[in-house]
Amino acid sequence: MKNIVRSIILLAAIALVTSCQSSRQKDLDNIKQIESETFSENGMIDQTRVDELITVYESFANDYPDDSLAPDYLFKAGDIAMNSNRSNKAINLYDQIISEFNNYPKAPEALFLKGYVYENNLGRLDKAKVIYEEFLTKYPENEFADDAEVCLRYLGKSPEELIEIFQNQSNQTQTDE
Repeated sequence: MKNIVRSIILLAAIALVTSCQSSRQKDLDNIKQIESETFSENGMIDQTRVDELITVYESFANDYPDDSLAPDYLFKAGDIAMNSNRSNKAINLYDQIISEFNNYPKAPEALFLKGYVYENNLGRLDKAKVIYEEFLTKYPENEFADDAEVCLRYLGKSPEELIEIFQNQSNQTQTDE
């Protein structure tokens, strides 16, 4: 009798694992399909499919939070959202990476990009400044640290002011030579 119960439990466990794996694989296949329909071979993006792609990336990360692909898909979703004028969505996705996947290698980049979105997409210079400063405090040796410093230095400058600054720097360099 004990052997029958063990066998039933073992079969149930195998069935559960198999169904989870096949469900995950179906989700991955669906993602690949939607990616291929969203991004054409010539680099064009079907804007009508962008929201669907962001949603499937986000769903995968939420359904499989321990999967190594979860933060990758969230990062991809954030990038697509940022570059398709879905700025608030991008910020939410970057926040999810920062809070739930803080050991993810691109978590610092997600923080930097959050500041970038506030600065360049939303014009929220106050928020961008705080985020860039936070980035420099947390990740002073990161490859984006120089970029964050430049962003802070020129934050809020008009194109005319930037041209004047760069011309003055160029003139100073020529004078020094």
